[in-house]
Amino acid sequence: MEFLIFYPIVTLGYFLLAQKYRWFWLLAASCYFYMFFKPIYILILGVTIVIDYFVGVNLVKFKGKKRKWLLVASIIANVGILAVFKYYNFFVGNVNALFATAGMGARLGYLNILLPIGLSFHTFQAMSYTIEVYRGNQQPEKHFGIYALYVMFYPQLVAGPIERPQSMLHQFKEKKTFNQADVSYGLKLMLWGLFKKIVVADRLAVYVGSAYDNYINQTGSTLIVATFFFAIQIYCDFSGYSDIARGAAKTMGFDLMINFRRPYLAANITDFWRRWHISLSSWFKDYVYFPLGGNKVRLVQWCRNILIVFLLSGIWHGANWTFVIWGLIHGLVTIAHKLVEKFDEKPGNVFVKKLLLLFSWKPLAVVINFAIVTFAWVFFRAANVEQAFGIVGKMLLHANAPIFGKTGAWMLLACAGIAIVLGADMAEEYRLKLALLHHSNTAVRMASVLMLCLGILLFGIFRNSSFIYFQF
Repeated sequence: MEFLIFYPIVTLGYFLLAQKYRWFWLLAASCYFYMFFKPIYILILGVTIVIDYFVGVNLVKFKGKKRKWLLVASIIANVGILAVFKYYNFFVGNVNALFATAGMGARLGYLNILLPIGLSFHTFQAMSYTIEVYRGNQQPEKHFGIYALYVMFYPQLVAGPIERPQSMLHQFKEKKTFNQADVSYGLKLMLWGLFKKIVVADRLAVYVGSAYDNYINQTGSTLIVATFFFAIQIYCDFSGYSDIARGAAKTMGFDLMINFRRPYLAANITDFWRRWHISLSSWFKDYVYFPLGGNKVRLVQWCRNILIVFLLSGIWHGANWTFVIWGLIHGLVTIAHKLVEKFDEKPGNVFVKKLLLLFSWKPLAVVINFAIVTFAWVFFRAANVEQAFGIVGKMLLHANAPIFGKTGAWMLLACAGIAIVLGADMAEEYRLKLALLHHSNTAVRMASVLMLCLGILLFGIFRNSSFIYFQF
């Protein structure tokens, strides 16, 4: 409800103000938006913004080692803040556990601090700026306010997409005029994102939470259903946020990158990561994978590079061993897929080739890949490693009849929501002319918008439920 007031005021104010004041209006609104969660943490962003701004300006003034040390200083500042707030207590917990195992009485103290919302997102966005300036792909931004707005821009501030400076900085300087087509498209995108969030994701969250939090008393089949529901929940939750972010920006004329492209229709794990959280996977590819040598190295080093990227991706998501295991699963499956591709390119056993051809059949490949990704979500969702392996054990060994614990009407609504979202993805994937929100017929468009609004009002779960990725 607060956003329902905030958003139109900011958008109308943006168009009513003269061009020279618009950056300040958006920056002030973005600061207010962030401070709404915990005001004091705006200082953390302020410190990193000041450091990275001056590093960027001075990177073009120095050569050789001085430039390199400037970049290193910027990275240390950004990663250092992230490490203290997100990983210090995790590190201390593991060290204390080692002390206890070794029979040592020494214990390190914990910090009583909360993780600033979206810290990983704006840290990576800020780092991309200094890296791109260092590489010569982006001129340093001289206008401090514009640079601050690049980091703080409210639609994508707390959960992405993680934008590159080449994509955004110039947009803040361009004169945006009120465009009815942009406003219409943006509002429909926000409406669709809201539907995915509060009608689908938040409904599924109720079932997933009750099953996972009390997994000891659940059957294996119940946990399989809950894990399937979580796969859909996290997709609708995060892609819903991305749609709202893109829509809110589009109504003002700003273009944010598409962060999801129907990931559950991917036929293999590599394709999945080209479709899921695209801004993060491309960030790791450009700033970690390629600098390590990418696939232009020996096989062992190439496998190492893939594992490093996915382990870092897991750690980026959270200070918990469950995220490390989640990243490890994706890394190992990616390596296996790449090795199979290499084998397929060379002459080999005819039977094995035919078997690989069978599994490459698109419908079967999509189902298998979805099953692998969904299995990995167990570790992403579980509170700790013990719970994760306990759930996996029950899923494999105690697959009794599921205990739904919900009425038939509740399950029908949940399944209907899943069908609508996946159906829309399939229609877009296979270019079926079912884009009802953007149909050429005005009556169809209006009816689709009306039905979506009614669906949100009648079946939405209206509670103060934050987006999953805010915690990262």
